[in-house]
Amino acid sequence: METKVDTMTKNDTRKKAMIEALEKSLGVVTTACKNVGISRETHYRWLREDKEYRQQAQELENVALDFAESQLHQQINDGNTSATIFYLKTKGKSRGYVERTEITGADTEPIIVRILDGNTD
Repeated sequence: METKVDTMTKNDTRKKAMIEALEKSLGVVTTACKNVGISRETHYRWLREDKEYRQQAQELENVALDFAESQLHQQINDGNTSATIFYLKTKGKSRGYVERTEITGADTEPIIVRILDGNTD
C-alpha cells in the first residue's frame, strides 16, 4: 500500500524542510534557505507557484509576530520603560497615547497662515 510519504517528490520533501526551517528561524528566509540548502530564488519561486506552500509560509509570519509580541510583553513585565511607551503608542492610541507635534510661533503664539488666491485687488 502506497502512502503519501512514499509518493512525496524531492521538491515536496525540500518544501516541507523549508517550512520547518522557516519556523525555526522565525521567518528569516536567508537562514532557512541555508539550513535547507536551497537558494532564495527557489523559495520565492515556490511562493509564486505553489499555493499550499505559500499558505504555510504566510501562517509562519504570525508565529514570528506572536514571538515578538511575547518578547515585548516580557520586557514590559520586567519594567522596561521604552517597551511600555512603545506598546502604549501602538496599542493605546484609542486611549490618547499618541504623539503629536504642535507647531507654534515665537512665544508659543499660533502661526497664522494667509493663503493668497493670486488676486492682488
